[in-house]
Amino acid sequence: MPAMDGDDGTSYVSSRFDAAALAASKAGRTVSVCIPARNEAATIGPIVRTIVTELTAAGGGVPLVDEVVVVDDGSTDGTGTVAARSGARVVTGDSTAGGKGQAMRVALREAEGDLIAFVDGDVTNFGSHFVTGLLGPLLTDDGITVVKGYYQRPLHGEPDGGGRVTELMARPVIDLLFPALSVVRQPLAGETAGPRWVFEKCTLADGYAVELALLIDVVSHFGVETVAQVDLGVRVHRNRPLAELRVQATDILAAALARSPLVPGD
Repeated sequence: MPAMDGDDGTSYVSSRFDAAALAASKAGRTVSVCIPARNEAATIGPIVRTIVTELTAAGGGVPLVDEVVVVDDGSTDGTGTVAARSGARVVTGDSTAGGKGQAMRVALREAEGDLIAFVDGDVTNFGSHFVTGLLGPLLTDDGITVVKGYYQRPLHGEPDGGGRVTELMARPVIDLLFPALSVVRQPLAGETAGPRWVFEKCTLADGYAVELALLIDVVSHFGVETVAQVDLGVRVHRNRPLAELRVQATDILAAALARSPLVPGD
């Protein structure tokens, strides 16, 4: 689908949101940016520093973000130390086994913000527009329950080709079981934001299923019209070998089947 600038009320481009204007529209609300991270020492520092220096008053930037929370999810490479030195508040995941959904639940429990923005810790071309883009719809439209980022994903030197689990698992599952979600461009995007109460009402599933499960729950409770999408441009991150994607695909299928009205329960 082509990127839109908000003409349909739910799709935006990140460049339309100005950090200072968003800060002025907080109206007493507080914002936490949360980053679940496992062995991301090579990339977590620049991500945290960008947010702290550009979007927090404590770091000398625009007073949009009130805290940056990194959940160190069983890292063995010093991710937590790097994040803390860069200005984040670091909390430890509940177990070394961990999992993305489990780390997001820890972040939700530990963060203090009224609005929660999740971003991934492996992005190599991170910019503050990732955060302002996610927060923009929430701060300007009270009818939005969740914001999903979408972007172009290079793979192996080609401008497109990332998102293999999305195309091979998530989209077929959506097409067959949850067709209302077909309008969501990148349902597995790690860049997600919403009011705290929405995340607390919906289930943050274990593992890699967390993103799709959250969308299914949000649409079930509030309707797909409350989901906003923001074009974040190009996103470059670590691409996993194909053999490592089976675990992600299995998590996603299991969560979808557990929520499908077409699959009998216990």
